[in-house]
Amino acid sequence: MKVWTSVFIILLLSFSSSGYAKTSLQQQAKAIYKETKLKKHLDFNIFMTAYKEHVRVADKPIMSIIDYSKPSNNRRFFIIDTDKKKLLYHTFVSHGINSGNLYATQFSNIVDSKQTSLGTYRVAEAYHGKYGLSLRLDGMSPSNSNARKRAIVLHGAKYAEPSTIKKLGMLGRSWGCPAIPMKLTKKVVNLLKEGGSIYAHARS
Repeated sequence: MKVWTSVFIILLLSFSSSGYAKTSLQQQAKAIYKETKLKKHLDFNIFMTAYKEHVRVADKPIMSIIDYSKPSNNRRFFIIDTDKKKLLYHTFVSHGINSGNLYATQFSNIVDSKQTSLGTYRVAEAYHGKYGLSLRLDGMSPSNSNARKRAIVLHGAKYAEPSTIKKLGMLGRSWGCPAIPMKLTKKVVNLLKEGGSIYAHARS
């Protein structure tokens, strides 16, 4: 009888701890969401998923979200300092040429697909490449596990500038990389490199 009582207590404590961890994580997310005033731009459920993934993969408090349910002529890239509870940047980001035109509607993890991949990325090292200063990304989800093989990186590009939207009504498109306005590249790279997170979302 004593043995079963002990087992029951251990299980009860285990479930209680698990429940507390979930509640605590949600409370943290709600506090950040409220302080950053993201309600008018981003659904809380998307933010909550991104925050859980950030906690899972990141080594620094810089979290970012790309909401591909929005068209490319909208600012759909959010960069957040989770410690300071501050929205650092809210800007434009491109999608892959084979993912769609104004909206990204098709996604792939296949090499040479030239489509955007959804899921969670851990941001790795900075380097200088074809587009100048860029960030290598490691896919941490089954839907983007080939990010390295596909050379999916974050970089600046002229086709990701607001001026392109004025000409075309949308951003230019990449070969699957999230490309951002050139003038922000250095700041964003320094914020996210070596341990930040990117969560790329779209409507299911």
